[in-house]
Amino acid sequence: MSKVFVIDVAKCNGCYNCQLACKDEHVGNDWSPYAKPQPEIGQFWVKLEDHVRGTIPKVKVHYVAKLCNHCEKPACIESCGASAIYKRDDGLVIIDPDKCKGCGACAKACPYDVIYFNKELKISQKCTGCAHLLDVGYKLPRCVENCPTDAMRFGEEEELADLIRGAVVMNPEAGLRPRVYYRNIPGQFIAGTVYDPVEKEVIIGAKCRAVSGGKIIETVTDEYGDFWFRDLPVGKFDVSIDAPGFARKNFFDVDTEQCVNLGDIPMEKKA
Repeated sequence: MSKVFVIDVAKCNGCYNCQLACKDEHVGNDWSPYAKPQPEIGQFWVKLEDHVRGTIPKVKVHYVAKLCNHCEKPACIESCGASAIYKRDDGLVIIDPDKCKGCGACAKACPYDVIYFNKELKISQKCTGCAHLLDVGYKLPRCVENCPTDAMRFGEEEELADLIRGAVVMNPEAGLRPRVYYRNIPGQFIAGTVYDPVEKEVIIGAKCRAVSGGKIIETVTDEYGDFWFRDLPVGKFDVSIDAPGFARKNFFDVDTEQCVNLGDIPMEKKA
């Protein structure tokens, strides 16, 4: 049986409860042989990262919780010359604080940047999945238990199969088969506001189209004259805007390497 985390990015409101709960559980507490105390500063075994996309006023923010991925094939275990890192029967990966020599090889091998070095104790440390709690009957790690929106879930892989279906993992190209799954990570967007510069009013219901490689996405401007093409892949799009009585407006090769705000778009009356 393998434990997994499933994180629904769409449900996360950025409260940081997961990060704070982890600190509360591990700072100043010695949970040997699972982990020595986490330093008060400098380490986040669960770290909530904010991702700000676009430019004012077309801005979107989402949050992604980062923690040890408790991989099926952990690179950290292979890199450890002291045999201090092991994988439990439930799938959680643990650094034995008494065996760790502090060489840092595990942190270099990890593609997720979630292994920290404790300068005072001279050992490597990371998320343990709160194995010390699970082994005495608790069902959930502290981060999951304290998530008010149920954005974080934890349990047996089979029990969470419906949530895992359609989810993604970080750095799949590394081939480590991580056990932390993410749902609803938003894609890129193209947005703008369409208006009539003569009447000084926004244009409602303008037809907007984005085309890339034969794929066509359509939407219309809302009551504020805004349009959004959401969850786009990275690529180049040709965008056109049509409104009755106005000449078509075109934007070519709009690159979604970054989210794009086309700004306030004036439309010209047809001759």
